[in-house]
Amino acid sequence: MAGLGGSGAGPSVRKSAVLLVLRHYCGELRRQWRVAVPALTLPAIGNVCLLYLAPLAVAGLVGHLSRGGDGSVGALLPYVLGFAALLLAGEVLWRVGIHFLNRTDARGIERLGVVGMDELLAKDAAFFHDNFAGSLTKRVLGFSSRFEEFADTLTFSIIAKVVPLAFASVVLWRYHPLLVLVLVGLIVVTAVLVAPLIRRRQALVDEREAAKVRVSGHVADVLANMDTVRAFAAEEREAAEHRVRLAEQHRLSLRSWDYGNLRVDTVVAPMSVLTSALGLLLAVALGGGLGVEAIVVTFTYYSNTISIMFEFNQIYRRMESVLTEAAQFTELLLVPPAVVDPADPQPLRPAGAGVRFERVRFAYGDGPPLFEDLDLDIPSGARIGLVGQSGGGKSTLTRLLLRLMDVDGGRILVGGQDITRLRQADLRSLIAYVPQEPAMFHRSVRDNLAFARPGATDAEILRAARAAHVTEFVESLPDGFDTLVGERGVKLSGGQRQRVALARAILRDAPILLLDEATSALDSESEILVQEALWSSMQGRTAIVVAHRLSTVVRMDRLVVLNRGRIVEQGTHDELLRARGPYARLWHHQSGGFLADDDAPDALRR
Repeated sequence: MAGLGGSGAGPSVRKSAVLLVLRHYCGELRRQWRVAVPALTLPAIGNVCLLYLAPLAVAGLVGHLSRGGDGSVGALLPYVLGFAALLLAGEVLWRVGIHFLNRTDARGIERLGVVGMDELLAKDAAFFHDNFAGSLTKRVLGFSSRFEEFADTLTFSIIAKVVPLAFASVVLWRYHPLLVLVLVGLIVVTAVLVAPLIRRRQALVDEREAAKVRVSGHVADVLANMDTVRAFAAEEREAAEHRVRLAEQHRLSLRSWDYGNLRVDTVVAPMSVLTSALGLLLAVALGGGLGVEAIVVTFTYYSNTISIMFEFNQIYRRMESVLTEAAQFTELLLVPPAVVDPADPQPLRPAGAGVRFERVRFAYGDGPPLFEDLDLDIPSGARIGLVGQSGGGKSTLTRLLLRLMDVDGGRILVGGQDITRLRQADLRSLIAYVPQEPAMFHRSVRDNLAFARPGATDAEILRAARAAHVTEFVESLPDGFDTLVGERGVKLSGGQRQRVALARAILRDAPILLLDEATSALDSESEILVQEALWSSMQGRTAIVVAHRLSTVVRMDRLVVLNRGRIVEQGTHDELLRARGPYARLWHHQSGGFLADDDAPDALRR
């Protein structure tokens, strides 16, 4: 999958994605059939009244006069009233149809928006690392919003044209079968000539839509990292890159549009002229035997068919654009998530809060194994520190425990239950997690705290905030706990974001506390205070703490030293110092300092 949100999919994948869009959209119409059926059919019936029945009334009037009938107002009034009634009925049917269509569109957009978000939430962590948030936003919103244009095009440009054409064929057949055969023949010939051109244009449209996604992905990436762009004075460089991407989008858009105009329309236009000429010729040639009414009806119906043929390319372009853009999202659905819930999940019945890694094997991608037959037993209520050099596997263990990734072999047990047999939501309900880089929503401080437990009372939120020393800086914010923290928490310092994340974990009140270097951004004084709060919150819980700064884990019940995916020693702080092994060397080298950590291979850090 392209990391920049582009479409690297081949023709077969694109075709499957388009078919999946059609399945979702048509399924939505079936689901709403009570409003969708009148929405789709009433405008078509209205067109029959407006474009085909009303001309019959006019033809009747002309025929009446041509046969020397009474030309008085009284004699012609029924024809005029019939003509007006048909026009009025057509307009009423259109208005009622649009009333139902509005509801079909609104409900469809809402439901497909829910489906799209549900599908994204079902993806694993690696999926979001490989796609820009901006590109995903554009894709999922396009998937739902394009349903409106799909339903409208289907209603107004396809069904509203085809149903009246069928009616016209019946009327023309009654006059003379040749009128129908010529009309249908011209439509079929036009379709045969245009079909290969359309297939070629589809590839051009795919390239155009992929370029649009790349542009939106780049914009989102720049906006999300604006502080870094400014810090490196890279505004002009990023603007130049944006201009390059827009120029490519411009080139591909013109190529697809010009192809439709210069190749497809050059076939449709002559066929439309030919249809008009043949219609007039047939109307006159057959008019002597069929009467003047047939001439009026034939010429009118053929003229209406010309508009259908001339709009054929425009209809296809609209539907093509709808399905291609929506398929940018459904392409993502064709790749199943790597981490999924079991088909028959076990109920959550943990026997305690113990964690056990049994013969765990894991590798990043196609790289060499990071863990090979790793065993680690953490009894319920134990407080464990994971330490070691960068790349040892500390943070990876936390992600495996959360099932953000799945092991390649072995198993992980929580409370005696295999985590792959549990629903992901059930597993994570047992864990309060604080990552290395705390994530903040663009919401208030209160909302960010309550995210851990939406039903928490204000008193509980305040208690957790005090424990993590959040109240020390919240009181100075403009709106206190109701202050918006900005996108990704940019209005807060790193230490303040970390305190909010810690308070969130405390509020979570889960049996397992999982901290991945949770105090690294705090100053020494704040860290001492927060550590006391964390130590208090660990009582009666299983605590797993990843630490780079070893002074933060000296009080743990046991320290586990990892080196390149292997446990090289375990014990208390004092025991490991006396052993004079890897931990002792780290302790003396660090002297309260800091060791950077990133367990992923170099290829994953880029």
